[in-house]
Amino acid sequence: MAGLRVLVLEEYYAIGGMTITEEITLPGFKSDIHAFGYQLANTSPVPKELGLDRFGFELICPEISFSHIFPDGKYISMYRSLEKTIKSIARFSIKDGQTWRTLFNKYLVDREKIISSINSPPTELEIFSAEGYRKQLQSMRSWCDENFESDEAKVLFGTSATFVGLSPDDAGGGQLCHLFATIAQDKGNNVVRGGFVNLPVALARFIESKGGAILSNASVIKIIIENDRAIGVCLANGKHISAKRLVAFSTDPSTLVLKLIGEEYVDSTIIKDIKRIEWGDSVFGIYLALNGNPKYKSDQEVGNSSQIHISPASLESFSRTSYESRSGIIPSDPPCILSNDSIIDPSRVPSPSAGMNRQLIKLLIPTVPYDIKKFGTNYKDYNSNPVKIKWSDIKQWYANQIIDNITYSYILNLKDIVIKKVSYSPIDYERRPTTCIRGTLSCGAVFPYQSGSMRPTPQLGNYKIPTLGNVYLCGSANYPGPGVSMASGRNAAQVILRDLGIDFRNMMMS
Repeated sequence: MAGLRVLVLEEYYAIGGMTITEEITLPGFKSDIHAFGYQLANTSPVPKELGLDRFGFELICPEISFSHIFPDGKYISMYRSLEKTIKSIARFSIKDGQTWRTLFNKYLVDREKIISSINSPPTELEIFSAEGYRKQLQSMRSWCDENFESDEAKVLFGTSATFVGLSPDDAGGGQLCHLFATIAQDKGNNVVRGGFVNLPVALARFIESKGGAILSNASVIKIIIENDRAIGVCLANGKHISAKRLVAFSTDPSTLVLKLIGEEYVDSTIIKDIKRIEWGDSVFGIYLALNGNPKYKSDQEVGNSSQIHISPASLESFSRTSYESRSGIIPSDPPCILSNDSIIDPSRVPSPSAGMNRQLIKLLIPTVPYDIKKFGTNYKDYNSNPVKIKWSDIKQWYANQIIDNITYSYILNLKDIVIKKVSYSPIDYERRPTTCIRGTLSCGAVFPYQSGSMRPTPQLGNYKIPTLGNVYLCGSANYPGPGVSMASGRNAAQVILRDLGIDFRNMMMS
């Protein structure tokens, strides 16, 4: 749109990064490998600015954004309707329901400012008021305890922090809970029809419609630098591709700085900061092709939720899982996130046939260790073997433990209706694609010192490499961080065009 010639180089065999959709269980069963719910992206102007609906991008907007189910069969749900959400919360506490009304109404007052902040490059560190400072650093447990009295409401809202690998007592979790919950209440937890990959597919079609080109299976192994500027890249196959104006990377900062650029071209302070980035907790995933609908111990209504959160009604269960994971222990009863692929989007599975009711779900355990030292207390019989435990040896066993637990306490027929199971350990995720460092989803933990203009490091917080005039970083390693928001790329584009002397706002209005 700015008149530049654009070439996209994709390392993987297909575009999409961590929004890929693939048939990894059975033919015709289309699983979103990483991202599923379209949440923060609801605040993005990109689909309208680029007219992505003309290129096949379409959202499904379920009535129930997410539900949390508990072992006793009770549940609590977040609906698109504020009144229905309040009513669901009020089953556990009338006061908590009214508190949510108050919190959401406060969000509505600040909504435009919040959305503008997400979709703009971060400002430099400011001196906050005492209240602002507290909100920035408040933990998930502190925020939940401050606002809600029932354990069920605390767990409903607190789960959002676990999505990005924060324990109940990690600084900054409270603000994330508030942000994710209010945006879900406002915009819903929508689903990309046909698979999340149809978002990057639409973006690719837009690029091609403007004369841009895309190459897959094109792994960049080095940036070619002359006179402190990138003049091109070298691919794994030995091919060199020149760059007239700039190169922008949506990879992790460690790969970009230490491998593709090289330490000799970057300030030593940047190298030091890159090497001490904290990546956060790893994840474990289970992809299930089913024959039949899940039978929930809770009301069957929860089955219409975009996502279903599964755990006891206690923040202590989150604390225990975080402690075990960060100690190298396989969590014995971890919280789980169920993505309801085919109930929300029937196009994800083959058409029904005689005797077959095909369904597809994904189970994500958001906190497991990357390096395993031992098993949790429930698995004590396995701790007698002093040999190093490898994910490749135990991932199928662990997946079966998770399925058994969920079948016993939450989804009574789950084990019986599974026709194909595929499990991904942190090691598997790290290879698909390679930006999933240590099997994490956040491309850097979202602690306060790795957030905002400090993300991923203070010197790289404005999407560019200071020592090189035309190299940019534009993925979730940057502000606003993890989750599909399209904001990191759009914000980076604003910085790039500013550096080129092009007015972003005037360009988008033209």
